[in-house]
Amino acid sequence: MARRRVPKCPVALRFPAGAENFTAQLRATSLGPVQLSAMSYNSLVSRRTPSLIRKSDPELLQVALIVSGQQSIEQCRRTAELARGSLVLYSSSHPFEAAVTHGSAVSSSLLLQFPRALLPVSDRQAGRLLARPLPGHAGVGRLLARFLMALDEDGAGCTHADRVRLSGTALDLVGAVVAHHADAERDLPPDDRRRVLFLRVCAFVQERLGEALQPSTIASAHHVSLRTLHRLFRQHGTSVAAFVRQQRLERCRRDILDPALRRSTIASIAARWGFPNAADFTRAFRTAYDVSPSEYRGLSEVAPSPSEALDGRRGTGA
Repeated sequence: MARRRVPKCPVALRFPAGAENFTAQLRATSLGPVQLSAMSYNSLVSRRTPSLIRKSDPELLQVALIVSGQQSIEQCRRTAELARGSLVLYSSSHPFEAAVTHGSAVSSSLLLQFPRALLPVSDRQAGRLLARPLPGHAGVGRLLARFLMALDEDGAGCTHADRVRLSGTALDLVGAVVAHHADAERDLPPDDRRRVLFLRVCAFVQERLGEALQPSTIASAHHVSLRTLHRLFRQHGTSVAAFVRQQRLERCRRDILDPALRRSTIASIAARWGFPNAADFTRAFRTAYDVSPSEYRGLSEVAPSPSEALDGRRGTGA
């Protein structure tokens, strides 16, 4: 398999006055035609000038997720002031200026770069969102933000083939965010519309796991028939009920291991995430993770980590 690399996007860097104690870190993960970079720095201004664009334009789109601190970017006569959890889209084909100018305060971000041609929306539709702050704490934006953070944490442990496959997921999520905010979903190809709908439904479910979630409620909220909703989940190898149950179990699993919730009973955690019957929850948890909830909580005291201990238990068939 040929390894395609993301073309470079040259920028001019400037350090604001008084930034004598400049610090920066950069970590990049290659995903075939897509690249994810984790960056942190304190005082820095980067500019993509008309001169640099004339010399070379790789026609990249870039999506930044602000992980900490504050940043700003100006492009196409718009300025976005970005705080933690914000997403922003910008292009290598238009001049821009991005800045972190808060003295010694370190700002960190994740930057996804990919060729413009890989995003299945028009230039006009994507152009509506350049340098506009987009929420990364709710809906499809939250799915994208979580995916980028997980990819940064675990991507290095994936094979090259895995990372190329993950690049498709990243692009689907970016396409869903752009289509949602640009009101462009109806212009996407049918397959992309179905992927966008699935991602929107998943985000809807994850935001409401503590509520009574019925397929009819989910279908109505997305203006689709029950038949369409069930077919959508079958195409992804699961069912609506199975997906909701798996997401609820995962939230319970995390809370059971959370030291801050050590005083909470397992029954109260289960009820919070949609399992009012303790016996039903215990059976579902044991089926999913091969141990009871109380046994799993006990694993948090076993080195090296609860997840590794659970994996070891599964491997021995215990």
